[in-house]
Amino acid sequence: MILQDKVSSIKGVGDKRAKLLKNLKIDTIDDLLHLFPRKYEDRREVITIMEAQPGKDVLVHGRVISKRMGGNPYNKKTPLKVTVQDESANLEVMFFNGKYLSNYFSIGCEYTFYGKINISSGKRQMAHPEFHKMGEAEDVRGIFPVYPLTDGLTQAAIRKLQKTVLPMAKESCEWLSEDIVKRYNLCSPSYAIEKLHFPDDERQIREARYRMVFEELLVLQTGLFYIRQNRSAEDSGIKIDLDISVKEFMDRMPFSLTSGQEQVWKDVQKDLALGRAMNRLVQGDVGSGKTVVAELAMYKTAKAGFQSAMMAPTELLAKQHYASLKRDFEPLGFTVDLLCSSLKAKEKREVLSRIESGDTDIVVGTHAIIQPDVVFKSLGLVITDEQHRFGVDQRILLAQKGANPNVLVMTATPIPRTLAVILYGDLDISVIDTMPPGRVPIKTLLRNDNAREGIYNFVQTKVNEGRQCYVVAPLIEESESIKCKSAEELYEEIKVKYPRLRVGLVHGSMKQEDKDYVMESFASGDIDVLVSTVVIEVGIDVGNATVMVIENCERFGLAQLHQLRGRVGRSHYQSYCILVCGNESKIANQRNQIMCSTENGFVIAEEDMKLRGPGEIFGTRQHGLPELNISDLVKHVDVLEDVKNVASNIIEKDNRLKNADNQVLRQKVKKMFGENIQLNL
Repeated sequence: MILQDKVSSIKGVGDKRAKLLKNLKIDTIDDLLHLFPRKYEDRREVITIMEAQPGKDVLVHGRVISKRMGGNPYNKKTPLKVTVQDESANLEVMFFNGKYLSNYFSIGCEYTFYGKINISSGKRQMAHPEFHKMGEAEDVRGIFPVYPLTDGLTQAAIRKLQKTVLPMAKESCEWLSEDIVKRYNLCSPSYAIEKLHFPDDERQIREARYRMVFEELLVLQTGLFYIRQNRSAEDSGIKIDLDISVKEFMDRMPFSLTSGQEQVWKDVQKDLALGRAMNRLVQGDVGSGKTVVAELAMYKTAKAGFQSAMMAPTELLAKQHYASLKRDFEPLGFTVDLLCSSLKAKEKREVLSRIESGDTDIVVGTHAIIQPDVVFKSLGLVITDEQHRFGVDQRILLAQKGANPNVLVMTATPIPRTLAVILYGDLDISVIDTMPPGRVPIKTLLRNDNAREGIYNFVQTKVNEGRQCYVVAPLIEESESIKCKSAEELYEEIKVKYPRLRVGLVHGSMKQEDKDYVMESFASGDIDVLVSTVVIEVGIDVGNATVMVIENCERFGLAQLHQLRGRVGRSHYQSYCILVCGNESKIANQRNQIMCSTENGFVIAEEDMKLRGPGEIFGTRQHGLPELNISDLVKHVDVLEDVKNVASNIIEKDNRLKNADNQVLRQKVKKMFGENIQLNL
């Protein structure tokens, strides 16, 4: 066998098991060896039953002194209780579907058990442990790897497969230069693979993990540098003359740019004048004024005779942009069109015709813009709003509608710079770090379930003053398994208790036209209180909405809470965000304290990553970023800094990865990125 052989070539792996392994993205023996444990179980020491701390995984052994079946002995789901004794105490071992195990346990024989011991009614109990008869199994003690699983595969099955293919690890030859290996004190890849699967101690795990984290992040960073380097070397893009003044546009605005907007606008203008396609990410907190920078770029593009396209993640947001763009551009003689799926066939044909003829200067829409039937005459600028809702592929599809147009990407999801460089590795990054003057800071208040009546009385008071309110719930409907308020439940409750309030309900399961109708009614002031799930996280701009109530706030991440809070505080009225907490766990309390102490989205994003990790927050797939196998972009930020230097040097010397000593790296980059980010390797 060789590393690139299919897993079906392993003895005991038939079609059924091969399909199960494919669910874990394992096709070859090499893929299997690179399925690394997510954690380890330390079973090196057997302790006495009395020594075991409740709630901790332990290895004990003892003699069976009794066993009994509960309930109906003929039912295969009947629980089995086995009483085990060592020199210190008794232990009741329970198997809830235990009929099939009854004959395995013999009174008087000794067994080992690995699991958590808990105390109930004075008894020490262990439920569903791993177990072995003494003398029957070889690997009872040691450090045991715990792998990601899929239905139909067990830890024992994966461990057995890894043991079978482990001799193949020696074929994983060193592919990094001797200089890199020495400078960063890296073990060999064969040693790393062997010790990640079957370590003897913690030191070996650390050495092996470090090697594989370094390797994986190096491949990732090299791929991203490759994209950027070769993007920079592309044919010239559309040049927008630096001398084109935006004075006419800014004279119509009722405000001046903030210092943060000014700096980002300088970055964008410089890009536009380079004659190389701009690829810039503009990050800015909710309400920081990213759209104005985008409009200035559109204005210069239109004055230069080119078209602009803006893609928004929802039809509602697209319509909102359309209204503001028409207001700002049509008095200056520019044509703005809306393209979305709800257009009637005749309207759509007319819009498509204007886009193709060049009669439209600016088009704003949803994913409808990237459909094959959309043809631009002279697309010069592409803008994607709320980029975290799109994948890289969708951004590329839009850019391909023109001949190397300038690309401006906007996001209100604050991302710490280290992570932004990875998530948006093919983009230059600008940050609007100031807020427009006159914004009143939002008061964030933390309350528990007992304060609910007072909260909704406060909502009633604010509505009486002429304001509007959001109420956000984590679930659409009531759940037996999850104890928290649902949107439907809150909607009915508020309608009954406060009959004078005009209450609306919106959630993700509704038809798009129904959602749009409710949210437009709220925007126009026909609804006082909008009860919602997180569909309003990125939504309409309603300056009159001044209260945001977030029920069961512990069920939301920090970044999400911050986005929700950003729906209010958009006017000169004092706004409030009330966090209703139904679970006072340690992490929930940490999150709540952070939310109450700062409105800085970048501080919040940093803290959110510390609490939850980047994968859960950003979802690498939606960014077009390859999934990481062993690395963590937060935990391993120090390694990331090292590999950035290594990758930069490699690409600087060999920007197409053509040299003989970079061929393994080239193949690894190709495998990691696949077709995600159009690597021409």
